[in-house]
This record gives sequence, C-alpha cells and structure tokens, in this order.
Amino acid sequence: MQPRSQVTRRQFNIAAALSLTAPAMITSGLAGRTAANDRISIGFIGIGIMGRGHLSRFIGYDDFQVVAVSDVVQERLGDAARMVTDKYSTTRKDTFKGVEAYKDYRALLERDDIDAVLIATPDHWHAIPIIQAANAGKDIYCEKPLTHNVVEGRKIVRAVAKNKVIFQTGSQQRSEFGGRFRLAVELVRNGRLGKIHTVRIGVGGPNVRCDLPEEPVPAGTDWDTWLGPAPERPYNQILCPQGVHGHFPAWRKYWEYAGGAVADMGAHHFDIAQWALEMDHSGPVSIEPPAEGAKNGLKLTYANGVEMFHGGPADVTFEGEKGTLYVSRGSIRTDPVSILEQPIGEDDWHAYPSNNHHRNWVDCMKSRQQTICPAEVGHRTATICHLTNIGYRLGRSLQWNPRSEKFVGDNEANGLLWREPRKQWDLI
Repeated sequence: MQPRSQVTRRQFNIAAALSLTAPAMITSGLAGRTAANDRISIGFIGIGIMGRGHLSRFIGYDDFQVVAVSDVVQERLGDAARMVTDKYSTTRKDTFKGVEAYKDYRALLERDDIDAVLIATPDHWHAIPIIQAANAGKDIYCEKPLTHNVVEGRKIVRAVAKNKVIFQTGSQQRSEFGGRFRLAVELVRNGRLGKIHTVRIGVGGPNVRCDLPEEPVPAGTDWDTWLGPAPERPYNQILCPQGVHGHFPAWRKYWEYAGGAVADMGAHHFDIAQWALEMDHSGPVSIEPPAEGAKNGLKLTYANGVEMFHGGPADVTFEGEKGTLYVSRGSIRTDPVSILEQPIGEDDWHAYPSNNHHRNWVDCMKSRQQTICPAEVGHRTATICHLTNIGYRLGRSLQWNPRSEKFVGDNEANGLLWREPRKQWDLI
C-alpha cells in the first residue's frame, strides 16, 4: 500500500484560507462549513455499536461525506451502508454517488479520495489501522482506550507525528457532558482546592483471561480477522455478537482484547485526572497493588507525591488542602460548597476551548491545529490503565519511569508492555 501525500490540496487550501483570520486555536463549532463539492471524505473502520453511533452523527454533518465503511461482520457492513444510503439519497440526492462497503479495511485505506477515517474497532484492533492510516496520510479519530498495550501507544504517537496527520482520541469528557469535567480541571488547575494530595478514580475492575467456550462461527463473520493480532481461539458471540447488536460486547473484559473496566471507563476518568494534574505528557512513578485478591484500591504515585487510587465515590475525586471536589458525568460538587460557587475569572487558567469532540476534530482538520486529545495524550492516559492492570496482575510493587516508558529493573513487568501479534498480523 503506497502512502499518499500528508495533506491533500483541498485540505491545504482550507488551512491556508483559515490561517488569515482564525485564532491560534479553533473553538469547536466556529469553523465555517465547506461547500458541497468540498466536503471532507471519511471512511469508517468498525461498525459495531460505537461505530454506528459515530456514523449516525457524521452523516448529518454538512461538511462531511461518508464514502466507505468496513467491518468483519457482513450484517453490520450492510446495515452501515444502508444507513448512509437512506440518509444521503434523501438529503443529497443530486450529489450522492453511493457508499462502498469493505470487509477488508485496507482497501478503504488505499483510496486516495478518502481524507479521514474513524476507527471504532475493539481495543486490540486500534494500533494497526491507526498506523496504516497515518502512513496513508489520513486524519484519524479513534475510540478510547487508544491502545491494547504501552508499546503500541508510542508507535502510534511516532506514526502520527511523522505523517503530520490530525488525530483525536475519543475521550470526549474533555469536550462534553455539560462541561463538568472541564470546570473540575479548571478549579484544580487554578488552585481552588489548594495543593492536591489524593485523586480517586471510580471505575470497575481489571481485565481477566478469556475462558469462553467454543461456538459455531456465524455465516458472514470473518472470525480470524476479528482476532487479528490477538492469540488464536475459538469463536464466542460474547466477544463478537452475531449481526447488528444494540449492546456493548464483553470483549472489553478480557486481557487478550482490552483492559477491563479499568481501561473502558478509566480511559475517560484517568484522562481527566491526568489533565488536571498537568501530566498529559508524563505519568506516575510507582504502582502499589492492594491486599492480595482485592480488585480495587491500587495506588499510583506521581513524582510530586500525589497519590491516585483506583476506586472512589465519584467518577473522579480530587482531594486538596482546602477541600474536595467530586465530578461525574451527571454532577459536580465540592466540599465546602464555596469552592464551586466562586466563578472562574478572566485571568484564571482556562481549559482548551471545546464543547463538541467531533467538531473539535473537524475544526482541527481544517485549521491543521492540535486537537484537544491528540495521540500523545491518548497514549499517556491508556498507559495509566495498562499500569493499573499490570499492577493487579503481578500483585507486587512496581517502579515506573514515565520518560523511558519502562519499569525500573523488572524484566517480568516490562515483558507485559508489548504483545507479539500473530505472525500474519505483525504489521507494526
């Protein structure tokens, strides 16, 4: 597969025009929409429940044209193509020329007319298409958590930087949910809680080994490709549901494919903690698991002494010298309440302006500015999840170097930072 140019002529023209009038950082939703013949062409890789949700939103954006979809399950592929066709045959009947459906996503990446891709595959299938898409010059939105293991993340960061593509990690709490998490970060960063000493992350347990029984592979499902770089094992519908489904499959639970609840929601909540602690380019230096057999209570300690615990009373809890802040998707409160009652002032530190995660990616594609959750940030957040899972798995104290991204003097732990993919999928 030959790499295409890093920025298309259409993208260059948009960026050049915007640079004359736009501020240094484009606020979500403020960039002008493009003409019908100048829409951003996008392909979707992975059309499960998350991919279908993203697709339903993007087919409603005037400045986008969905031109291709890809999945390993034939029914999902057909359903996605139908969604696009039904929408565009009504709203764009004069310009719609059809949507291509691919069982092999690599055929989608080979198309020079596709500017961007959205990847919503299972976690173990993120790194390979991300790196291939970056090498093909496509801008990328990828679901969280960004990676299956730490080494994958650094490979992704390098590929994105090398190819100068615009990347957004799907940790949308930085943009959405009524701005509660953004406000929490601003309160912490502006010292309203005083010096932070403890953070608690309210998410579920670590991943476990997959022990599901064998079931017949449904017709229309490419099971070998679904497994991809993961170890070979028999099909089970708990991992890859038959047809079009309306639930979140439990592949998230198993270490062969994902990071359990620690990574599934942790990729959101640890992300907010990292942001508030100004650790988007770093991480903790030690990991201390709880008593043997416990599935929460693991402690991650940063070089500045801040302790972060897996488990807590809210999605994210910040404890400081002057009070405590509890923030979740549906609420934010402080003790004392006066901390929350004092507004953020003009001279205070303000979070990156974004109130729509998709539109932030779109605006940055046009301006060629950095997104609110680029590859390095997504990688560092995913790394926290991986360190937590490794801590539970080994059940002993670990020392971590966030600069070298290796455990200190621990070959066994370092062996868990990377998984050799099955040979036919050793593509990165």
